[in-house]
Amino acid sequence: MRLRLGAGDLECAPRHLIVAGYTGRDEAAVRAHIEELAAIGVPEPPAVPAFYRLDPALLTMEPVVAVDGGNTSGEVEPVLIRHEGRLYLGVGSDHTDRDIERTGIAESKAACPKPLGGEVVQLPDGDAWDGIRVESSVDGRPYQAGTLATLRTPRDLLARLAEELGELDGDVVVFAGTLPLLGGAFVPGRRWQLALTVGATTLTCEYETKWRTA
Repeated sequence: MRLRLGAGDLECAPRHLIVAGYTGRDEAAVRAHIEELAAIGVPEPPAVPAFYRLDPALLTMEPVVAVDGGNTSGEVEPVLIRHEGRLYLGVGSDHTDRDIERTGIAESKAACPKPLGGEVVQLPDGDAWDGIRVESSVDGRPYQAGTLATLRTPRDLLARLAEELGELDGDVVVFAGTLPLLGGAFVPGRRWQLALTVGATTLTCEYETKWRTA
């Protein structure tokens, strides 16, 4: 996987892909969200935050990704990439099958590719995380917008990840969570546009979905 880093390239070979869920700092709000999802049939996660190990082959930078059925949707996420001991930040989408999600969260995540933007930056230090802005749109309509101040910091999240899964070797990619939806409900659209702005740099990821054919 070749990523752009400034004027150069970063050759990364992920051995582990982790999607972190329920990563909000406000634990009461996270609990309320879990209960909202439970009301529509989505099972509770095994832990909070929850870490879902997926096949790194799901990562893609292709502009068109194949999904099964019409009830899938994406979401903008900061993506932490550990490569040769250094941490980088990118933007991606935990595209998920919302029908499968009602019976198994891990299975719903594993059912869809994980789009990733082709450019990364060095993970900024300290409080800079809180000022990073993310937004997404689906089929041209605003879908999410806000800053990462509501999500657990990378230091916190990675410490919890190590506690849960142990030390992971090689290159690691972690989708670090997302923001609430502006409309309050998942939208199964086709064209997704994601952006993450850190300082003067905006990282983007754009893709479309197509249905798989037999």
